[in-house]
Amino acid sequence: MVNNLSEQNSILNEFIAEIRDSEIQKDSMRFRRNLERIGEIFAYEVSKHLEFSSKEVVTPLGVAEISTLKNQPVIATILRAGLPLHQGILNYFDRAQNAFVSAYRRHHKSGKFDIQIEYTSSPGIEDKVLILSDPMLATGSSMFLTYKKLLENGKPKHTHFITIIASVQGIEYLTKHLSSDEYTLWVAGIDDELTAQSYIVPGLGDAGDLAYGSKL
Repeated sequence: MVNNLSEQNSILNEFIAEIRDSEIQKDSMRFRRNLERIGEIFAYEVSKHLEFSSKEVVTPLGVAEISTLKNQPVIATILRAGLPLHQGILNYFDRAQNAFVSAYRRHHKSGKFDIQIEYTSSPGIEDKVLILSDPMLATGSSMFLTYKKLLENGKPKHTHFITIIASVQGIEYLTKHLSSDEYTLWVAGIDDELTAQSYIVPGLGDAGDLAYGSKL
């Protein structure tokens, strides 16, 4: 299932417009903050699909019965671009356990690249809800390989993939390699084109560089 939040008019579209805008992107602090705010919106929407149970809360004047999360999810992201988006999700699931995976493109002289994973920090995820975020879903391979790496720590009950801008090709890649009952994909925009270097067009550029500065 793919849930595209941009199909409905909401304040989310303002934040998407800003992170795509090449002039506003020059303010890296605002770029990071917008990623964080988008993460908060995603967290709220995903929460509607989690399990809740009734709880009695004692107030100064009596007892109120409220539905609260039955279990906290495990939230995960891909370093480094995913950190602001992850923080936004963590702002809402503030008692969740966290996982971090270092994945990057290793480019070759031929112009092709493969995905390298060098570091993983994760709690056990067996039978838990996993929320895995990354700002961009280009080819889909980074998200898929990160997910497979996390499976070394258990099989989750269900996985929610969160990405801000996805390509059609990236969505098709996940659809091809994962069973439909295994995951839900949440996006805030779907673009049709990938460049020869597998960057999304119109996309927004390199989210990691825009958030934290260029790298060698």
